[in-house]
Amino acid sequence: MEIPLGDWVNHFVDWLVSNYGDTFERISQGILRFILAFEGPFRSLSWLWLASGIALLAWWLSRRTTLALGLAFAVWLLDALGLWDQAMQTLALVVAAVTLSILLGLPWGVLMAKSDRIRALTLPVLDAMQTMPSFVYLIPALLLFGLGKVPALLATVIYAVPPMIRLTDLGLRLVSREVVEAAEAYGATPWQRLLKVELPLALPNLLAGVNQTTMMALAMVVIASMIGARGLGEEVLLGIQRLDVGRGAEAGVAIVALAILMDRLTQAVGQQSLRRYREGE
Repeated sequence: MEIPLGDWVNHFVDWLVSNYGDTFERISQGILRFILAFEGPFRSLSWLWLASGIALLAWWLSRRTTLALGLAFAVWLLDALGLWDQAMQTLALVVAAVTLSILLGLPWGVLMAKSDRIRALTLPVLDAMQTMPSFVYLIPALLLFGLGKVPALLATVIYAVPPMIRLTDLGLRLVSREVVEAAEAYGATPWQRLLKVELPLALPNLLAGVNQTTMMALAMVVIASMIGARGLGEEVLLGIQRLDVGRGAEAGVAIVALAILMDRLTQAVGQQSLRRYREGE
């Protein structure tokens, strides 16, 4: 027996495009404005301003001079390689994707933690999202929204949001039941328990989710360059197409510098948040 899954999916996508094409176009315009709200400020910055700001932020968060200087060097390296504008395009798309992933993943993770039924239904979907080849996400996004940054952002969010959902669920389930019962005994409402007890205690897992989501978004943005995402991924793609090893190497080094920059900065933010929470206990 043969299951014509491909035909079913194609018919469904054709039906969506023919009946809701205008709706998808309006959604695309809104998402594009959202992306440009991040991209405009980033592309207008010079490397010196961004390096100074990140160095000061890193020192304030960690009080480590080596970390501040290292992150400033990573920013300078992006400009020294001649890939500043491409790096800012990639950074804007990653930040936009992470923002959407947090807005979608955090509430859904809370729902999973509160309902075993929702968790049982969601886990297989998350497994499929994380195991399916990342290139597959590009196809429906491309058909519904065309070439450009919008389908790249949507494909990136689909790929990057599972860690945020999983770690939110895990963090809330690891919260001590005795602490929650004590909050209930003092008359805390469900919202007060969630916002003032459970989420603060789950903070280490939430911050780990943000970090993992950021790294996965950066990896997907490079792949999404094949459908017009531009940025550093496009440089890698051009290097492959033209067999230009040097161009690919420059873009690869820039991607590594950007990944280290975002990883260390998110870790520093997480450690600072944890310190402040523990000091307030």
